[in-house]
Amino acid sequence: MAETGELKAGAIALQRFGLGPKPGQGEAARAQIREKLLAEIAAGSVAQPQGVAFSGAAEVGKALYDFEDQEKREREARRVAVAPSIPGAQQGMEAASAAPQGPPAGSQNQMAPASKPANEPALPYRTYRDEVKARVDLALAAETGFGERLVMFWSNHFCIGATKSNMCRIMAGAYEREAIRPHVFGRFEDMLIAAESHPAMLDFLDNRQSVGPNSPAGRRRGRGLNENLAREIMELHTLGVSGGYAQADVTNLARIITGWTVVGREGVLGFPGSFAFNAGLHEPGVTPLLGRRYDQPGKAQGIAALTDLARHPATAQFIATKLVRHFVADAPPRALVEKLALTFRQSGGDLPSVYRALIEDDAAWRAPTSKIRSPQEFLLASYRALGRKPDFGQIIGPVGVMGQPFWQPSGPNGYADDNAAWASAEGLKTRVDVAAGWGRQAAGSVADPRVLTEDVLGPLLSPETKQAVARAESKPQAIALLLMSPEFQRR
Repeated sequence: MAETGELKAGAIALQRFGLGPKPGQGEAARAQIREKLLAEIAAGSVAQPQGVAFSGAAEVGKALYDFEDQEKREREARRVAVAPSIPGAQQGMEAASAAPQGPPAGSQNQMAPASKPANEPALPYRTYRDEVKARVDLALAAETGFGERLVMFWSNHFCIGATKSNMCRIMAGAYEREAIRPHVFGRFEDMLIAAESHPAMLDFLDNRQSVGPNSPAGRRRGRGLNENLAREIMELHTLGVSGGYAQADVTNLARIITGWTVVGREGVLGFPGSFAFNAGLHEPGVTPLLGRRYDQPGKAQGIAALTDLARHPATAQFIATKLVRHFVADAPPRALVEKLALTFRQSGGDLPSVYRALIEDDAAWRAPTSKIRSPQEFLLASYRALGRKPDFGQIIGPVGVMGQPFWQPSGPNGYADDNAAWASAEGLKTRVDVAAGWGRQAAGSVADPRVLTEDVLGPLLSPETKQAVARAESKPQAIALLLMSPEFQRR
């Protein structure tokens, strides 16, 4: 049997680095937790959600184009149907009757979305719904949840916003499955390149609209650069706002990644909805960036620039600080940050090496439990503790009212990762309401909240919380008191 001190440290670690225990895990989950976390790193991969409708972004993009084309045809059909009642509409009817009514010429669609049943959401929202559900199911099934926490961290670091467009909404899950999950236990530069070249990111930060002024398309159309993606790559994804770059570097990076775009519905450059490099949009010539000159041809110029940004010392410092802030404390211990930054630099951005440096350092374990769980973490930890498998409404409703719906940050900087964002008086009041609702839902399946409290909190259980749960006026109230206890909320 493990010592009490080891079990308490293990209980903290299961919440600090993972998603909290499930019923019945108890001491087994807390004992040798450091070894379990290191074994998860050594395994080198995270699972992929199951049961989603589309295998990847290209398939999703093609389905979206087909959906939008069908919606357009249906709108036109409705317009034609009501046209006879509109004075002077005969000319419009004749024009509409001459237009093609079937799929676009050359369409190879074998997944054309049928008219949806009454009250069924449209395809982009249905796909988003199914991806969220599959993602949550995977997190609830994980043994410790460390890999899923890393997915959440990186998905928020390289965030997109599902409310930006139909493409962002329908691709949000595919983006995380393709750009984030395969690289969580890989190299940072590979994740960086995968994220910045993904159709969802190119749509979210408008790079598909960016045209090199001196490119063939730029000279012909008179269109210019869009710097949104270049700015966020430097400010949010690599160097950080204090990373030593200037506005000229942002502009030049935007020039370097012109031509990184999304294949249109016609499929001229590849499979509709997939990534493509369009040489006709790319700014020609040698471009300087952060004191280096990039003269590679085409897409290789952008790959070279991103590779150098990934290996920049400022990037190592920025990523190390964010990781320690996420897992340990809002005010990251400086020595721990420096250790992770050094590991990042020396390993060439090998993320498993950085994670090992974090897990093996006692400073990451000794820090007080000062971090409050984010709404998503709170939801996942609560459903794990209650042994429940929620439906989509039981997921999106709570995280929505608590202010952290999946893949819907208000901007490209993602959701905040500190207590100030989630521990306001209004935020905590909302959590109380949410916990009360979960207490009512779980009351029928929890035999004795006192036993559950001791199982879930273990050596972290305080006399105050134990007494409050025991004296609760009802089973739902007892469950809510467990979920709102300081021991459960903080990690």
